[in-house]
Amino acid sequence: MADQATRQRVDVLRRELNDHNYRYYVLDDPTIPDAEYDRLLSELETLEEKHPDLVTSDSPTQRVGAAPAAGFETVAHQVPMLSLANAFADDDVREFDRRIREQLDREVIEYAAEPKLDGVAIALRYERGELVLGATRGDGRSGENVTSNVRTIRAIPLRLRGADVPSVLEVRGEIFMTRSGFAALNQGLTEAGDKTFVNPRNAAAGSLRQLDPDVTARRPLHFYCYGAATSDGLPQRHSDILDALREFGFPVSNQVERVQGADGLLDYHRRTLADRDGLDYDIDGVVYKLDDLDQQREMGFVSRAPRWALAHKFPAQEEITRLLDIEVQVGRTGALTPVARLKPVFVGGVTVTNATLHNLDEIRRKDVRPGDQVVVRRAGDVIPEVVRSMVEQRPADSRPWTMPEQCPACGSAVEQVEGEAVARCTGGLVCPAQRMRALEHFASRTAMDIDGLGTRLIEQLVERDLVKSPADLFRLDVPTLAGLERMAEKSASNLVEALDKARQPSLARLLFALGIREVGGVTAANLARYFGSLERLAEASIEDLTAVPDVGPVVAEHVHNFFNEPHNLEVIRALSEAGVKYRPEQVQQGGELPLTGKTYVLTGALESRTRSEAKAALEALGAKVTSSVSKKTTTVIAGSDPGSKLEKAESLGVPVLDESGLDELLGSV
Repeated sequence: MADQATRQRVDVLRRELNDHNYRYYVLDDPTIPDAEYDRLLSELETLEEKHPDLVTSDSPTQRVGAAPAAGFETVAHQVPMLSLANAFADDDVREFDRRIREQLDREVIEYAAEPKLDGVAIALRYERGELVLGATRGDGRSGENVTSNVRTIRAIPLRLRGADVPSVLEVRGEIFMTRSGFAALNQGLTEAGDKTFVNPRNAAAGSLRQLDPDVTARRPLHFYCYGAATSDGLPQRHSDILDALREFGFPVSNQVERVQGADGLLDYHRRTLADRDGLDYDIDGVVYKLDDLDQQREMGFVSRAPRWALAHKFPAQEEITRLLDIEVQVGRTGALTPVARLKPVFVGGVTVTNATLHNLDEIRRKDVRPGDQVVVRRAGDVIPEVVRSMVEQRPADSRPWTMPEQCPACGSAVEQVEGEAVARCTGGLVCPAQRMRALEHFASRTAMDIDGLGTRLIEQLVERDLVKSPADLFRLDVPTLAGLERMAEKSASNLVEALDKARQPSLARLLFALGIREVGGVTAANLARYFGSLERLAEASIEDLTAVPDVGPVVAEHVHNFFNEPHNLEVIRALSEAGVKYRPEQVQQGGELPLTGKTYVLTGALESRTRSEAKAALEALGAKVTSSVSKKTTTVIAGSDPGSKLEKAESLGVPVLDESGLDELLGSV
């Protein structure tokens, strides 16, 4: 079993990777280099491999990318659009070839090699030779239906050439913008006084995801096909499939080659890298695939990538410039990210003025200081980063940079937990940078459960400066709410009623709603039962807090810091003044909670309470509530229509309680 520090590191990695996935795949606005993302993912994969009990179905290692953005219909991919494993060194490629030779028991392997285009992955489905669907990758399992936009791209055939085409054909490829087309587009935008794009990839992504197909039609988008997801009626070699697709009318890169062995792969990589600057489109590496489809099937897949393919990235491009200053940005989670403000420098085709510095540990490791000459790299040809300082050129009066002690957005204290790289603002309830996320959490079903207060409504309240902290929610009235978009008097009245209903939460719910870092529902319930009131909890020392079940030193420090931040105490007082009066808990100290160490599974519909309420009640008594039945399950609670979980419990001999049994259990402890 993994220790607490490992579990916390896995949680941190998942949160960071999910955030980066969202920014890269959905917003087309990544904030870290590909190399940094690959390092985080590699670390998470290593930890999960060592500790299989930590693997979850929603881990970034179990999927590709992030969920599709709103605005387009979501469609499921009949064949998942998987990612590729990455290689950065020649030895990685030789190891890839060695594994394949050993598994296939062959001395020499034949591969198809092709450039790795820097654009937007697309799936095109044809039925009886006619284009019926164009979908983005999305999260790999489902993507956005952009058929109307795809039809405007002249490089994509609306009907396949030839009479002997498969009845159903799904083609995979990349939509991109040529460098010359990108330059012409930006020139036109500049002349029109509009905002220009940063690089061809962002321009392609933004153009494809326009809600108005007429806008897409005016953009110089191109397409190259790199494979097919269906194989019926196609040859049995990947290179031959590409030739067949070219005959059907699809553009295919003329740089595709058939090569043999690791030496052939590396030679192709070197030649393509040498030709890179002469191309009219961006590539960030090359891709190797087993050419024989039968061999591909024999090699199979890992959870997120085929074993028979590899992306060999190009080295990042670097330049030297001066670091003018280091500023701090505050994210939605309160994380403080230092950002380098640079003397403008042209790197990898764009002018760079800012670069990420990640965190204080990274700044110290690289010994980066304002005034330094620094090496800037566009890792993966997308996001710039500061690689190192030219220490030999450092000014004599240089001083190490330090993280500010107060949040630049709200002035609250900055928390830096020992062992963690990221510093965070402790004023989550009042910090403008965190306001949206704090209010969404506060109103959520498992927190204050304010029905009707969703993300879009919160956005309007924040944008119009109607709500600055949770206490302001309880001062809203029907006329104010009815004046917002998509709000009528009836819905406004319902929301005011929901707010009134939420004025008397349990102490555990209010604690959870406050958004104290790493204080989930179980921990909030344990704190509530141990201290009984907010006043006693606010006065608790770290030693007092660590005496609470499920509260370790790190969580204790988060709770202690939260109640020592005056801004947070002001919000709690404001909530009380707004009529929010929590229900105190009966204090239970000394020893473990009565259901500590027991594991329950809920299945089926309950009559007297929701499953969420039952889960909270069990967790408040120290129980662990999971979603799957195993031999370690203490008891299954079965309501009406329980489904397969009840059958599995019976087959494993796990005890089962009905709803009346649950009532007796909760009432007896």
